[in-house]
Amino acid sequence: MQGVWRELAGLVLPVDCAGCGRPRTELCAECRRVLARDGRGARRVRPWPQPVGLPRVWAGAPYADEVRAVLLAHKERGALRLAGPLGAVLAGAVRGLRAGGGPLLLVPVPSARRSVAGRGHDPVRRIALAAAGELRRAGPGARVLAVLRQRRAVADQAGLSARQRLANVTGALEVRAGAGRLLAGRSAVLVDDLVTTGATLAEAARAVTEAGGRVAGAAVVAAAPGRAFEVDGARTEALPRRK
Repeated sequence: MQGVWRELAGLVLPVDCAGCGRPRTELCAECRRVLARDGRGARRVRPWPQPVGLPRVWAGAPYADEVRAVLLAHKERGALRLAGPLGAVLAGAVRGLRAGGGPLLLVPVPSARRSVAGRGHDPVRRIALAAAGELRRAGPGARVLAVLRQRRAVADQAGLSARQRLANVTGALEVRAGAGRLLAGRSAVLVDDLVTTGATLAEAARAVTEAGGRVAGAAVVAAAPGRAFEVDGARTEALPRRK
């Protein structure tokens, strides 16, 4: 019900731009342009060091400034209508993978049940559904298959090193009972809102592969700052972390 009330409130209450704070618009034209990276499209990113089992990853934008603000507004403050523009960014990352000519299976990385309950919605699944709609309008289409779940609790990843994050999530995900048949022999694209060290995506790839699926790659809305990334084959220094 929290999500329903948030959507109703957004229809009747004045809002400011989630990216820059400009009044009376949920997302201004300038911030939409920033989300789309001035039309430059998605880029391949490689977290460094790269965890074993990480598929190729494409990100729609760097996780900084307006992009960071919009993602947090959707995820933590329940600005649910931002799922549309964020889904468009994710769809661009999916297209960057060039995962095949047929309909795609988008497999969202699951949030912890306590997080979904606290927020009143599952942000990654909502963005994935918006991305699938965008892909259906401009290509062979896509279907969201929410078959992953956490089989044990994990600690909050914030503040953990790359090695600690990997240990934290290893063995934490599984495909829901009976859902393996939906993946068998089919290519799946893992989707998430953010990639930092790549540990969670590597764990998701392991779970899908063990269930009989074939992981074509991973697509995320944004790639996090604070680490060195390889972008299009060239290693670059990321932006500093925000306090």
